[in-house]
Amino acid sequence: MGRVLVAKDVEAAVKGGSVYAAGGGGWADHGRMLGYAAVNVGKPELVSIDELNDNDWIATAAAIGAPASTTPWEMQGIDYVKAAQLLQDELGEQLSGLIIGQNGKSSTLNGWLPSAILGTKVVDAVGDIRAHPTGDMGSIGMAGSPEQMIQTAVGGNRAENRYIELVVKGATAKISPILRAASDQSGGFIASCRNPLRASYVRTHAALGGISMALSLGEAIIEAEKKGGSAVIDAICKTTGGHILAEGTITRKDVVYTKEAFDIGTVTVGSSDKAVIMHVMNEYMAVEDTGGKRLATFPSVITTLSPEGEPLSVGQLHEGMNVFILHVPMDIIPLSASVLDPTVYPSVEKAMGIEIAKFALAGKKG
Repeated sequence: MGRVLVAKDVEAAVKGGSVYAAGGGGWADHGRMLGYAAVNVGKPELVSIDELNDNDWIATAAAIGAPASTTPWEMQGIDYVKAAQLLQDELGEQLSGLIIGQNGKSSTLNGWLPSAILGTKVVDAVGDIRAHPTGDMGSIGMAGSPEQMIQTAVGGNRAENRYIELVVKGATAKISPILRAASDQSGGFIASCRNPLRASYVRTHAALGGISMALSLGEAIIEAEKKGGSAVIDAICKTTGGHILAEGTITRKDVVYTKEAFDIGTVTVGSSDKAVIMHVMNEYMAVEDTGGKRLATFPSVITTLSPEGEPLSVGQLHEGMNVFILHVPMDIIPLSASVLDPTVYPSVEKAMGIEIAKFALAGKKG
C-alpha cells in the first residue's frame, strides 16, 4: 500500500535530498515550498513501482537549470502541475505516476504537488539517486533513443515577461537542449515534465527506492541534529553506507558559470600533498588526489558537509571554509540505466576536461 506524504516528511525529504544533491540540486526553500504546498492542498502518495500496472504511463518531473543567485529565476509550485498537465494533454492519456530525474534539495519533492492536485502517484524511483548535470543522466536509458518523446517546460520570471510554456516532441538528445535554452531564457530555472514511459520500462531502468532512501536519510539527520554536527555526519555515513573521504580547508575555488547554464571548475580541499581536488559540473563529479589519482567518480555520491553536518552546494563554498567530503561508492547504491549508458558521458567529459565514463562504467555488468 502507498504512503501518504505528510508535513513531517517534507523536512526529511529536503534534508536527505540535500545530501544526495551532491553539491547541486536546487534550493532547500524551494523544496519546502513544493512539499508544504502539496501536503496542505491534498494527499500526495508515494507508491512502489509494483503498485502500478505494466502499461501505466509514468513521466519524469524535473527542474532544469543552474539557478545561481545571480540569475532572475522564478518558479512557482503550479508550474510543475502545469508541466504535467501539458504533457498529459499531448499524450492524450492519463499519467499514472511521476518519477524524478534525481534527488536534490528540492528535486526529491518535484512530484508531490502534481500528485496532490492531479492524483498522479509519486513513484518511489529516480533517474539517479544523486544529482547530475545533464537531463540525459537521469533519462533512464532514453538518452540515445531515436524514439519520439514529449517534453514540456513551464515557468519563468513573470515581472520580466520571461514566463514560458513549451511542449516539444522529438528524440530526447535533440529536445533536451531546447528545454535548457528555455530555462536560460526564463531566468535560469524552469519546471519540466518529460519522457512518458510505461511502468514496465521504468521498473527495469530506474533506480528503485530512491525517494524512500532520501526520506530515511532525512529522518536520521533530523534525529541526530539534537546531538550536534559530528552526530549528524556519523548518521549520514551510517545511513548511506558512505564514509568521509577527506576533510580540510578549502584552499582554492575555481568555478565559472557558462552560457550553457552550467557551473564548471574545481574546488581544492587541503594543502600540499594532502590536498584533494573536487571536479565540478553543477555537482561534484569526481575527486582526485594531487598526483591525479582518482578517489571517487560519478555516479558515486560525493557531497561536501559543513562541520555542523549541513550539505553545502558548490555555490555556498568559499576559500577558508572547513568541509568534510562524503563518498558513497556506486557499488552500494541502486544505479539506473542512464548512469550506465556510455552515451551520456562524452558531453560531460568534454565540458569538464576529465575522464568519467571509464570509472563510472568500470563495474558495469552485462
